[in-house]
Amino acid sequence: MTPVTSGDKGGPAAGSQPQEADVLRTMLNRPEYRRALVFCGLIGIPVALVAFWFLVALNKLERLIWTEWPQDLGWKQAPWWWGLPLLTVAGLVVGVVVARFPGRGGHLPAAGLHAGGVTEEALPGVLVAAMVGLPLGVVLGPEAPLIALGGGLALLFASLVRAPQTEASKGLLGAAGAAASISALFGNPLVGGVLLMEVAGVGGPQLFAVMLPALLASGVGDLIFTGFVHWTGFETGSLDIGLPKPPPLDWPDVLWVLVLAPVIAFAVHGIFVGGRFTAGFVTTRTVLHTTLCGIGVAVSVTLYAVSTGRSPAEAALSGEAALSRLAQDPHAWSVGTLVAVLVFKALAYALCLGGLRGGPVFPSLFLGGAAGVLLAPLPGLGLVPAMAAGMAASLTAALRVPVSSVVLVVLLLGNVDTVALVVLATVISFVVVETLPQGPAIPPFSEPPSGRGRRPGSTRP
Repeated sequence: MTPVTSGDKGGPAAGSQPQEADVLRTMLNRPEYRRALVFCGLIGIPVALVAFWFLVALNKLERLIWTEWPQDLGWKQAPWWWGLPLLTVAGLVVGVVVARFPGRGGHLPAAGLHAGGVTEEALPGVLVAAMVGLPLGVVLGPEAPLIALGGGLALLFASLVRAPQTEASKGLLGAAGAAASISALFGNPLVGGVLLMEVAGVGGPQLFAVMLPALLASGVGDLIFTGFVHWTGFETGSLDIGLPKPPPLDWPDVLWVLVLAPVIAFAVHGIFVGGRFTAGFVTTRTVLHTTLCGIGVAVSVTLYAVSTGRSPAEAALSGEAALSRLAQDPHAWSVGTLVAVLVFKALAYALCLGGLRGGPVFPSLFLGGAAGVLLAPLPGLGLVPAMAAGMAASLTAALRVPVSSVVLVVLLLGNVDTVALVVLATVISFVVVETLPQGPAIPPFSEPPSGRGRRPGSTRP
């Protein structure tokens, strides 16, 4: 038999197409790519500094408005009516920004996270909508404004230094700036890089088709391996350096995740469908209806405070600070309080997703964590596994980015022993929400410039 050579037609190394390694090597050797790489590294410095002060300002304003001002006026906590004027103002200001400012204040949260599509001209609207809406109690997080801010600033700095810009270089700069800013929020460059890769949709549906089976298999393999180590007592060697561990996972934890993950995914998906209906309502008369959304959020927050006697801030805002308090002292939240915060914060979240501006990450994490605390007393289910599964299922249903959801939840928990449960809940949630009806399409007026061709509610192209 004559051996097939690289020059033979149809051979495995057939000739005219370079191998992937050669393509990568050629690209890395191009001077223009190396210059772009260095420039992206330099861009990260001013973008990270701006992102840092942006987050500091939001944190200070939130604490001033919801904690210090009520205490200065003689209340132990914000009174039940506190959110009514604040969120009405937030709705009015954001409505004006969406209707009048270039870029409409940023991406619509009901459409998920988006990478790119924000120009330098859109930056003032993004900043105003975020700096007014988020501290006044809008139930959204800062991640979407940060992505828009990072991408827009990168393009602005490139224009200031008169760097040559093409469509490809603009996309590269926007992604680099967004990754730098989002890493500042999560305090970890891995989260920023993975999140932007999935949000940008590199590889398209094929990436997810290959990634999900691999992710699921790795999670199941970890469960089996961990189980055999625990049951047999044999050691195989590990990277453990001796930090204290929670109780080992057992089969009831796994079985409960199989039940709870689809339920939580279905509920969060319903919130996003409600957000898309809200978006259609807002489009018809933007300023008036956005203001009404703000009032609706205020009513939800007020009902929570009246029904529980607790601060309305727990049902308002992104939930980042409340999630920390919940994890540190879950027994301070009664069953009635947990049910109330899940109901009223979910209603407020749906209104904010369709009518206001911000990111969907932290409210979904809080709702998943609160659901985990509520369900933790179930027989055989512990607090840490319940919160891990709840946050993973909720975040995945909100963002549709499974790998990023796993990385972020594990980072927040600081507990590698729950990774297998997080992976299992993530994969189940992703499959559930992708097979459910997606609800109404995002109205054209609300679509971001980069949103052409996206399926409603999808976070990737």
